[in-house]
Amino acid sequence: MRRAPAPQPSVEKILSVRAVGGQGDGLATADDGSRAFLPLTLAGERARASVAGDRAELIELLEASPERVKPPCPHFGECGGCALQHWDYEAQLAWKREQVRQILAREGLDTEVAPGVPARPESRRRVALHARPGRGGAVLGYKARRSWRLVEIAVCPISDRRIVEALPGLRKVAAAFLDHPKSAPTLHVTLTRSGLDVDVTGVERKSGGMTADRKMQAAEAAAEAGLARLTLAGEPLYQPGQPVVRLGQALVELPPGAFLQATPQAEAAMVAETLAATDGARKVADLFCGVGTFTFPLAERAPVLAVDGAAEAVGALKTAAGRTPGLKPIETVVRDLFRNPVSASELKGCDAVVFDPPRAGALDQSRQIAGSGAAVVVGISCNPTTFARDARVLVDAGFTLDRVTPVDQFLWSAHIELVGVFRR
Repeated sequence: MRRAPAPQPSVEKILSVRAVGGQGDGLATADDGSRAFLPLTLAGERARASVAGDRAELIELLEASPERVKPPCPHFGECGGCALQHWDYEAQLAWKREQVRQILAREGLDTEVAPGVPARPESRRRVALHARPGRGGAVLGYKARRSWRLVEIAVCPISDRRIVEALPGLRKVAAAFLDHPKSAPTLHVTLTRSGLDVDVTGVERKSGGMTADRKMQAAEAAAEAGLARLTLAGEPLYQPGQPVVRLGQALVELPPGAFLQATPQAEAAMVAETLAATDGARKVADLFCGVGTFTFPLAERAPVLAVDGAAEAVGALKTAAGRTPGLKPIETVVRDLFRNPVSASELKGCDAVVFDPPRAGALDQSRQIAGSGAAVVVGISCNPTTFARDARVLVDAGFTLDRVTPVDQFLWSAHIELVGVFRR
């Protein structure tokens, strides 16, 4: 059996930070020419740090950047949820815009990168809270920075206030899922029009799963907390009603664990960009449609072909479409777009295509879009690198990448989302 490499000894050094890296760490250089990633630092700063290999930990900040600000959260620095609370927000937006420009340039794509759409505090409607056993019940919070250790949170300035106010009740809910020593529950919390929808994953089930008593305890805690629904990996444990979200003019009953954009404000910005780009289209294909974030606003103007591999999400979309008046026809298809992308011939008649894939991007689907007769394509992405790769396919097929708009959906993180508009 191969042994794990021995940890490198740490050495104290003075580091000069040259830039902020793609994960939010400072890229720093020592006087001896060695380099290291130094978290929680900014370009232009000097610091005393403990260095082991290419990783460093801050001991003392010797010279601070003029862009350094006081973090708004008492958990910042220990909690791994945010990486950039110490950085002036306008400078963050400019940095993210430049990151997008550089990533596109590496693929030979020269286009307008618009100023980023800003995020705001208390806007997150989706969070994933980890639970572990603690004195008197459950500890609930986020993983520590670069660690599996859990940081219990009392406040969270990125999250909607209604989620933060529910934390005491959610701790009681989490306590019911901690019986098995191998369980590491995660509470996936989504704020809906009906209240909080919570799907729990990470609970050991091979040994028989939760007892009936524990399921009853979880249901009682959910009722006390006023949850809209509590499910265990999709299995209903408590559901007094149906969690509902509004997408365009439609009220959609959300399947357990279904994907939604993390903030309503980012969703609205991305929808607005998409509608502006596809204005006048006679028919639109919405690929990786989910529960219909873009489908329903598009269908107020034109017929839509909506395709996704998640059967429950497509089913919810279809049901909502059937009872929403005033929409153009929506054709729904359940299909794994990675294994079986919609072909160029199947896109015949769609003069606009919208695609919003997961982080892996949609290379094979992009090739089919490139061969279609679509005049306009809108790509929504949570990964600028795979977006640029897929964009290269479209540009090589004769499209022009008109513009890219960064969307700062994950406040105080290095994460970047974007909307790109392509035209023949």
